[in-house]
Amino acid sequence: MTIFKPSRRDIMKLAAMAPAFALPALGRPGAALAQLGAPAADNPAHFRFTLGEARLTILSDGYFSLPTSGLGVNADPAEVRAFLEKHYLSPDEGYSHTNHLLIEAGEAVVLVDVGSGSRFMPTTGRLMANLDAAGIDPASITHVVITHAHPDHIWGIRDDFDEPLFPDAEYVIGAAEHAHWLQDDLVNKVAPEDQQFVLGAVNSLTLDGVEWRLMEDGDEVVPGVRMIATPGHTPGHMSVMLDSGGKQLMALGDAMSHAYTNFAHPEWYNGFDADGDQTVATRMRLLDMAAADRIAVLGYHFPFPGVGHVLREGESWRFLPALWQFEG
Repeated sequence: MTIFKPSRRDIMKLAAMAPAFALPALGRPGAALAQLGAPAADNPAHFRFTLGEARLTILSDGYFSLPTSGLGVNADPAEVRAFLEKHYLSPDEGYSHTNHLLIEAGEAVVLVDVGSGSRFMPTTGRLMANLDAAGIDPASITHVVITHAHPDHIWGIRDDFDEPLFPDAEYVIGAAEHAHWLQDDLVNKVAPEDQQFVLGAVNSLTLDGVEWRLMEDGDEVVPGVRMIATPGHTPGHMSVMLDSGGKQLMALGDAMSHAYTNFAHPEWYNGFDADGDQTVATRMRLLDMAAADRIAVLGYHFPFPGVGHVLREGESWRFLPALWQFEG
């Protein structure tokens, strides 16, 4: 597969892949924004914490910036722009983090999604380097879970020689997601600008050396780690629930992809959601469950490291970043 070099049309189509985060507000000198300046040295590569008896690491695959034209496509564009500006975000450009969950539970080491590799955006594909920076041997990973087959979640499954990056791991994906991308002649059933995504998904799902374990809602990957059906963003999208020591965390994948709009306006969906109404229904269910049961959540595209809690406020919700604790 060749490296994806997006044209202007590609960028516009991808706008909803990475919902709006903070970039400079064009034409508004002095506007206060949520973005800080870039660090003088290396960027954070990982963040470690515990949940019950499980040891967790959040690993970055990098970031990408795209226009916000695909955000809240079923809402008044002026309302979306006003919301972003109110929350110190650029109404024109989005900045999306990519937060991977690594779970160490007993003898199992479970990685959720494999990132973009070298075939998507030039600012992504940093997962392997950040695994090394975190001192994690790729050979130690026993299970790889794929939430869905979009480029920034699965194209990193292979190296530059088309070999699996985790050859000894067990690979897991939802049965419905697997069936969707591998249906007969899908590439000729989608719009021309979507064909590269279908080809990329097919090439990843049919990679030599990878055998897939197909999952249904509630199926367990390893003890304490189970799959939850969260369709809408893609037809077979699945999230990951971790239970350990009486505590829970949900890795949401792209079932929720914006730490502000998805909570304050869960009824808004994005242009890249396969089924907008289903996306909203799934999101409402997740928000209600997380708030009622006090389940921690991880957003793949939330500001790094992307972990927090859900607070219900009337008919909407709010994301509360987790309070990190120092050791000792």
